Amino acid sequence: MSAYFLMKRGGRMSHLKLMKLLYLADRESMGQIDEPITADVPVSMKNGPVLSQTYDLMKGETPSAAWQKWVADIQDHEVTLRAEISDREDLDELSDFDIEILEKVWAEHGHKTRWNLVDFTHERCAEWRDPGYSSVPIDPKSQFFALGRPIEQAERLRDYLLERRQLGHLWKELS
Repeated sequence: MSAYFLMKRGGRMSHLKLMKLLYLADRESMGQIDEPITADVPVSMKNGPVLSQTYDLMKGETPSAAWQKWVADIQDHEVTLRAEISDREDLDELSDFDIEILEKVWAEHGHKTRWNLVDFTHERCAEWRDPGYSSVPIDPKSQFFALGRPIEQAERLRDYLLERRQLGHLWKELS
């Protein structure tokens, strides 16, 4: 996802803008198919919602060969694309649906500045809460509710996502 957005922006982007685009893509996917594209954990931070594991990758705090192949860590508040994307096959880990979501988010928000996106997520993402200078997890239930799901459905969808995350963690431990 990060490589895709960096490609669309010419290979370089503010890490804050990239983070907002990634969050909005996950949120859009949840709105359409009840699941995010990533298995990341969203948190509220001062400048809006953040995908916490991706943020750690951007800062170079979590080693990942896949991340390092495509994205250079934050320098001067920007991340850069390390490898050229020549065709769709380079993005083979993204489904056609994922690409559609990314295209939609880019069309709607790619022209905005990082600060416009901060304002947008503060105003339009009702699940975000200002934690001051800390961070607090965003409950998927609040995301689904903000996306218009009835509270009972939002709770069921949250439980399903949390169960999938736990299974993912178990799978990683067994591998």
